[in-house]
Amino acid sequence: MPSREQRTRGTAPSPVIRSLLRGLPTVPAVVLLAVFLAGPIAYCVYYAFTDMQLTGASGTSFVGVDNFTRAFQDADFLNAVKLTLVFVVGSAVVGQNTLGLALAILMQKASKPVRSLISGVVIAAWVLPEVVAGYLMYAFFFDQGSLNSLLDAVGLPTQNWLYTMPILAVCLANVWRGTAFSLMVFSAAINDVPAELTEAAEMDGANAWQRLWRVTLPVIRPTILTNLMLITLQTLSVFGLIYTMTRGGPGNKSETLPIFMYQQAFQNSLIGYGTAIALVLLVVGALFSVVYIRLLKLEDD
Repeated sequence: MPSREQRTRGTAPSPVIRSLLRGLPTVPAVVLLAVFLAGPIAYCVYYAFTDMQLTGASGTSFVGVDNFTRAFQDADFLNAVKLTLVFVVGSAVVGQNTLGLALAILMQKASKPVRSLISGVVIAAWVLPEVVAGYLMYAFFFDQGSLNSLLDAVGLPTQNWLYTMPILAVCLANVWRGTAFSLMVFSAAINDVPAELTEAAEMDGANAWQRLWRVTLPVIRPTILTNLMLITLQTLSVFGLIYTMTRGGPGNKSETLPIFMYQQAFQNSLIGYGTAIALVLLVVGALFSVVYIRLLKLEDD
């Protein structure tokens, strides 16, 4: 007669069934991702290879890579790619990352009231809706706005910044709005730097700059790379801020890829062409992610 242990072992589920049972809690999440993420992406990929239009077309037909060929032969598209790179590098990689790190370092030595004031001012810009922030920056930069009023008060020349330097204006607006994220990330990372490392460097005669360069920055380097990846992807998709301030103008002087995509898909009714541009933007974001992930792996190694 089989023992109790043998009977239990004989009725135990197989490893495959146990694996399926362990995976059951993730089924709802997988279904939601498939319906709301994978499904729309699949539709976008399909539409990118068609001539779908909102109006004026009797049907939709498959056109292969014609939309992509048209894009890379389109001077306006190439201009949008260039301006997107300028916007991302200027306002995210250089602007938000550098300013956020500088503020986080300076706030370590500031008094508590000063830290609270700076944090409140910076974070207030971040929590504003993108469209509201865009209108505020429009009121600051336009020809009768706050910036020109300040320049005129001190006797400096004024100009219509949104007309003469639109890409610079939207870059500065994005820096103003997005620096809070980098500030919070870097403040948390700097607070986690072991105090004994800083104290040892100070005892060895290192000044404040040397401690920053040789102790603090090497320790928080993975955080810097992670922050760069996150703010780069956020900045690539910025639409409301630029559209509210300039609508991509004057002409196409501030027309980044999201603005160009919107104009082609919804103003020119070229859904297929606009979706192809959206797919290019998705690929650009993926390439940035791959570069940053590779750098993080090298850092870990």
